[in-house]
Amino acid sequence: MMRSRSPRRPEHVLAIAQALIRCPSVTPADAGALDYVADLLGDAGFTVERPIFSEPGQPEIQNLYAQIGQGSPCLVFAGHTDVVPPGDEASWSHPPFAGAVADGRLYGRGAADMKGGVAAMLAAALAYLDRHGPPEHGSIAFLLTGDEEGPAVNGTVKLLAWAAERGRRFDHCVLGEPTNPNRLGEMIKIGRRGSLTGRLTVKGRQGHVAYPHLAQNPIPALARVIAALSDPPLDRGTERFDASNLEFTTVDVGNPATNVTPAAARAVFNTRFNDLWTPDSLAEEIRARVARACGPDVAFELAFDPTNSIAFLTEPDGFVELVRNAAEAETGMRPELSTTGGTSDARFICRYCPVIEFGLVGKTMHGVDENVAVEDLETLTRIYGRVLETYLPARNP
Repeated sequence: MMRSRSPRRPEHVLAIAQALIRCPSVTPADAGALDYVADLLGDAGFTVERPIFSEPGQPEIQNLYAQIGQGSPCLVFAGHTDVVPPGDEASWSHPPFAGAVADGRLYGRGAADMKGGVAAMLAAALAYLDRHGPPEHGSIAFLLTGDEEGPAVNGTVKLLAWAAERGRRFDHCVLGEPTNPNRLGEMIKIGRRGSLTGRLTVKGRQGHVAYPHLAQNPIPALARVIAALSDPPLDRGTERFDASNLEFTTVDVGNPATNVTPAAARAVFNTRFNDLWTPDSLAEEIRARVARACGPDVAFELAFDPTNSIAFLTEPDGFVELVRNAAEAETGMRPELSTTGGTSDARFICRYCPVIEFGLVGKTMHGVDENVAVEDLETLTRIYGRVLETYLPARNP
């Protein structure tokens, strides 16, 4: 579906954020969130398209691509309108999908992650068009999905491929994830570590604890594996990345008896890895360590979950400095360039263009009473506005 309409006056960022929060778009439901964005951008003159992607065994997902202007340079704003479940709604001070404002703060699921960021992007772009009209040279695009908090199968990764097949080319991307730990202006993400999950079974032979020579207890072997995957460290980190870390998330033998050694011991672990590794090279290193720890007499099975998460780095360049300067001009702080945190859809976008992440304060994201300062919403809108003004200067009078 494609639409474009005549421009209208832009709406305030708070009104946009409230409208988005009032759509209970818990993944995979859209609940009208992208419909609202489509109407907003269509009324401003954007050409809006709404691809829907599906795959066996995965939920069908609504997505949105919108563009105004033509060709290069193209600045794309990316984000998601889906949110995690609110949990026990009775624990919230304000209903999670009411978009309530109290004491200068906007409350609601997605206020920080990341409907507030999407609202600031939209408000900045609409205000730019209200001042200048469509770009004379270059274009503004929006790449929004409803599948970031879920399996991330029918969202950004497919939307990017869909756009590329239609000849859409992006020069730079701003992803509006909540990147600031405590205050707006502290941090820009220029990369992310990858994620790899492993599932290990160490096999033994069940037997009576009084006759250990007749059994083979797998627990000591699993203990050796745990030690081997922790020491020596996977790496020492790099100039831009922290060291990779492997964390065990569960260890289980499922044994209710106190006088029987188990037949198997199982463990699950997750590794957050830097750009010294690929998923394949890291899996090879882990498998080698497990084999050495188990030795020739202990059998094991090791499998890795499929992953589309890679480590990437956007090298600091003129565009990174442009965003950094815009943030400093509005907040008085020079943002740190960071690669910390979990994964995001930037891991897909980096294959198509340089991408940075800069958004609101993420302290309350995914929690009860998720909220952001209304002042921060307004400041972030001005920062994105500065980025647009510098990236796509107004046409000559």
